[in-house]
Amino acid sequence: MKGSYFALIFVLSKRNDMKRLIYLIYFWLIVMPVFFVSTILTAVVVMVGCLLGGEKFFSCYPGMLWSKLTCLITLCPVKVRGREHLKPAQSYIFVANHQSAFDIFLIYGYIGYPIKWMMKAGLSKIPLVGTACRAAGFIFVDQSSPRAALRSIAEAERQLKNGASLVVFPEGSRTGTGKMSRFHKGAFRMALDRQLPIAPITLNGPFRVLPIGSLNAHPHRMEMVIHPPVTVNEQTIAEYGNLQVLTNHTQDIIASALWEEFR
Repeated sequence: MKGSYFALIFVLSKRNDMKRLIYLIYFWLIVMPVFFVSTILTAVVVMVGCLLGGEKFFSCYPGMLWSKLTCLITLCPVKVRGREHLKPAQSYIFVANHQSAFDIFLIYGYIGYPIKWMMKAGLSKIPLVGTACRAAGFIFVDQSSPRAALRSIAEAERQLKNGASLVVFPEGSRTGTGKMSRFHKGAFRMALDRQLPIAPITLNGPFRVLPIGSLNAHPHRMEMVIHPPVTVNEQTIAEYGNLQVLTNHTQDIIASALWEEFR
């Protein structure tokens, strides 16, 4: 009886190994070429469209389609909850936990809302992609000096003043474990300065698709939960006590919808 049990485990293990091998071949021979070509086409469309004066449309919808295609061809089913909490005419600062590079595809493709990104300055050096992001009005956060960082924040606030919504990862970098690290206050300071609501977003699953340090994606379900926005003004800050308490409260909201393995 025990021998039959171990034999079954062995067979299932071999099947899983075969599935991983088949997916790995599919990923490098199908997914990556399609992703490479679609990235170039999307970048060119965004650059041309924005340069011709269509920034509002071209900074959003080509990237949305590109992201959905990426999730589709990597065989990652997506579930979204909470879109009903967003008002179409309202600007928000979206804050989310940062599990993986796939967070971008999950948010960009499925949030269903026009957004701008705050991203690391190093991404501006990616050929075509960096240029397209600049044309779309995305903000590169330069932390090489305090003065450069202030310029990045000023540019973000300029976009907010023009009615845009921003997506920020308050952790600052991707997690190495799937669990959240402490949030920084920068996004919350901007929300207070512009009197804009914070919209917390919980991301589940991208860490299983492409953890930091890995080049091979793995098919896995992903989920995005959009929580009710948090009002940010002097009155609410007074109620919470200070900005850090509000920041911690928002992180707790995001943590409340994390899958058990990421808590």
